Amino acid sequence: MTAPELANEPLVVPPEPPAVRRRLPGMRLLTMTAGLQRVTLLIGLGLVALFVLTAVFAPLIAPYGLAQNTSDGVAFVAQQPPSGQHWFGTSVRSEDVFSRVIFGARTALLVIVISLTLSLLVGVPLGLVSGYVGRSVDRILVLFMDAIYAFPTLLLAIVVSIVVAGGQSSSFGGVLSAAVAITAIYVPQYFRVVRNATVAVKNEPYVDAARVTGASTTRILFRHILANVTQSLPVIVTLNAGDAILTLAALGFLGFGIEPTQAAEWGYDLNKALNDVSNGIWWTSIFPGTAIVLVVLGMTLVGESLNEALNPLLRTRRAVAVSADDTIVVVADDAEETESADIAAEPANAGKPTVTSETAASQEPVLVFGADTAAVGRSLSDTKAETVGAAAETDAVGEADTVEGRDQ
Repeated sequence: MTAPELANEPLVVPPEPPAVRRRLPGMRLLTMTAGLQRVTLLIGLGLVALFVLTAVFAPLIAPYGLAQNTSDGVAFVAQQPPSGQHWFGTSVRSEDVFSRVIFGARTALLVIVISLTLSLLVGVPLGLVSGYVGRSVDRILVLFMDAIYAFPTLLLAIVVSIVVAGGQSSSFGGVLSAAVAITAIYVPQYFRVVRNATVAVKNEPYVDAARVTGASTTRILFRHILANVTQSLPVIVTLNAGDAILTLAALGFLGFGIEPTQAAEWGYDLNKALNDVSNGIWWTSIFPGTAIVLVVLGMTLVGESLNEALNPLLRTRRAVAVSADDTIVVVADDAEETESADIAAEPANAGKPTVTSETAASQEPVLVFGADTAAVGRSLSDTKAETVGAAAETDAVGEADTVEGRDQ
């Protein structure tokens, strides 16, 4: 082209790429769920969010301190029923039950975060090293973790709590001792999960390639293997969070928890409310107990929903079940339409030898799922029997016509 032609050539502007829509965190998880599973996940997330917000803003929500039993120089009445001044009533120690429940959420959240963080920091690296190195290191670690795992969980938590606390329980010391006691329970679980997954993937081609290129053991473990063996950890962490609240409540109920004047604890409040139940004083026990139930329920619902959404095996089963249901519906609809078409065409084809669509359908394979197999099998057998009978009747009529023709 000459210069004038190039000047007159229309300028082609490439289209702009479509803008990438940024989703809120967690929206992809919601799109992976549907129906009852999504409702369960939303309910669990709502309960967990309410628990976290209550724990974070406890000083702003609670009208009184966690151990406060006076206001403006006036002492609270012990075991006072719920009223406008005390929404959840007062306890036997003249403390506001509502404030104790709110501050108890903060204590539970601190213990959960510290215990699960320590469990991950200890259990995951040990599982990686044990599964990758093997030999005597693996045998020693597996033996030690199995010995810890064999102990009853509550008994182990009590022993560790006594050893760590040393008979003294300050505010942070009590929370830390309870967290370490719960950590001792969960470390073997994370160790076993990560160790088994590491043994399964340590001979994969990408690990061999990293080993051949001269990567160090630490780089192989934390750069190449770690991301491929921790897919199930979010589900385990969520379920263990609910179990940690129950363990903390059990320690407080038995008197091995946190000092009541240093931090509010739901299990301790339930212990002090035992004598109130027999006297008809229900509010000192029902509100701490309800808080424990709701938080554990929320954690469990989230954990189960995550397991169903992230587990490939469960996703495959749901897909097969849905496709099976759809196939059954289609077969039923086709059968009804075929039967209607045969009935409509019967008067027009009267007296003519025809092959019905019912007979043709019996000659083709039919895919059937579930309990409808027997019913469809009986239907096909009846159809085949009717077809054979019709053929025999036609042969008999033909033979009779032949004999009549010979006689004539």
